Amino acid sequence: MKRPGELRSHQWYGTDGLRSFSHRARTRQLGYLPEEHLGKPVIAILNTWSDINPCHAHLRERAQAVKRGVWQAGGFPLEFPVATLSETFQKPTPMLYRNLLAMETEELLRSYPVDGAVLMGGCDKSTPALLMGAASVDLPAVFVPAGPMLPGHWRGEVLGSGTDMWKYWDDKRAGLIGDCEMAELESGLARSPGHCMTMGTASTLTAAAEVLGVTVPGASSIPAVDSGHDRMAASSGMRIVEQVHRGRRLSEILTRDAFEDAVTTVLGLGGSTNAVIHLIAMAGRAGVRLTLDDFDRIAREVPVLADVRPGGSRYLMEDFHFAGGLPGFLSRIPDLLHLDRPTVSHDTLREQLAGARVHDDDVIRPRGNPVAAEGGVAVLRGNLCPDGAVIKHIAAEPRLLRHTGPAVVFDDYRTLQRTIDDPTLGITADSVLVLRNAGPKGGPGMPEYGMLPIPGHLLKQGVRDMVRISDARMSGTSYGTCVLHVAPESYVGGPLALVRTGDLITLDVAARTLRLEVPDGELARRRAEWTPPPAPYARGYGALYLDQISQADTGCDFEFLSRPGTSQDPYAG
Repeated sequence: MKRPGELRSHQWYGTDGLRSFSHRARTRQLGYLPEEHLGKPVIAILNTWSDINPCHAHLRERAQAVKRGVWQAGGFPLEFPVATLSETFQKPTPMLYRNLLAMETEELLRSYPVDGAVLMGGCDKSTPALLMGAASVDLPAVFVPAGPMLPGHWRGEVLGSGTDMWKYWDDKRAGLIGDCEMAELESGLARSPGHCMTMGTASTLTAAAEVLGVTVPGASSIPAVDSGHDRMAASSGMRIVEQVHRGRRLSEILTRDAFEDAVTTVLGLGGSTNAVIHLIAMAGRAGVRLTLDDFDRIAREVPVLADVRPGGSRYLMEDFHFAGGLPGFLSRIPDLLHLDRPTVSHDTLREQLAGARVHDDDVIRPRGNPVAAEGGVAVLRGNLCPDGAVIKHIAAEPRLLRHTGPAVVFDDYRTLQRTIDDPTLGITADSVLVLRNAGPKGGPGMPEYGMLPIPGHLLKQGVRDMVRISDARMSGTSYGTCVLHVAPESYVGGPLALVRTGDLITLDVAARTLRLEVPDGELARRRAEWTPPPAPYARGYGALYLDQISQADTGCDFEFLSRPGTSQDPYAG
């Protein structure tokens, strides 16, 4: 156990100088007695709650449970509000602001008298942002996932937020349901606080956080409104105090082995394609080089065992939780994991998984009966994506996984929305829809435009999937034959910028290839004629973003945040 003088916060509170006197006086101003905080680990609770974030609507209460755990373990908790990144409401996309929250997290933890941190998030970008920032500071930290919301219900059907939104919106466009049904769906799709209860980006990334070792065991799948979630928050508060006393920094947990296990888990869960970008960025902050090739290599080794929508066909996160949760899932693939690495709760992952088991083989499949034989995401290469692209092929119609068709090109998402139903475009079920200027710089922020809408006349004919290609991302709740994260993006002159309507494009997932069937000489001629689009921002954070953002294949982090090197602790005296 650390002695009081060995705590980082001691330099703020424990010396004889004027500054320490001032810090103690201002802490009295806050209403705290000396014996409540002096000589105790100071724990920052970073809370992404806000009135505009339904996924985190309960985190104000959960912060009280974290504080309860910190007090019980002999620490001193301080709650800090940080950027909320509401996936539902923030435009053009919270991805534009992921690095802003990472910066805020890093600088807050570095500049205040903090010995350790509890990070409270869960809705898509908040998980990687908080962990990226905390990894850059490298203090002890524990992550508290927001947890999935309750399953949706409508007319006897169990609904998955996001996934069924897309499905029924297409049904409306096809004329199969009307305004009355849609009004009912509005009230039945999302029934409680918590993030999406499918294996979308939120559940994928909180599962990644758990297998990385930065949550207490089983934390990632506890439903947000379950009393177990409150207990998990209190347990996390107790755990962070122990981590501070042990001096276990994040760098001891976020190792190369841990990130490989996170990739294995994401792929075996049939998780979101967004995890590719976020895990690469998170690993980079921890000093680990993770690449698209790592994802493709591991994908060929791990089966998909979680039958959770949208990659699976039947179940939701509550089913997954009571079937054994992530510990149960990991108990089915121990030979694919690095079991002798530490977590925030145990000296080894092996010890953490002792006794874990699966209670429902339909939800978490045995190895002999997988949902899919290979991991749920494939990495593509070819002249259309020299730096790579990804596809969640287990959520696509199998007939389209090898397909050649003529491109129909849209230069931006607004144009696509306005013209997709225009019959003069001549779109057929064999067409390949192409969207450009939707990447990290072109979006801006790489919005979730990648599940391009199918034309209404095709929906009415029963067509529910087409090959779609973009430099955008796709919601983790989405499905379909959508090629995403094409790198380099069109905005910076990637090959996607050179595609013209009528060009043939070949997708071959088994061969991991994506090709534009146009001669090299013609592409060179088009490149000579290409001019970059105008910049969407001339000043402010947007201009900083455009100047510093990297491409999708390297995690979309800022260059000045991801470069090697250290930042010194502030002098507090």
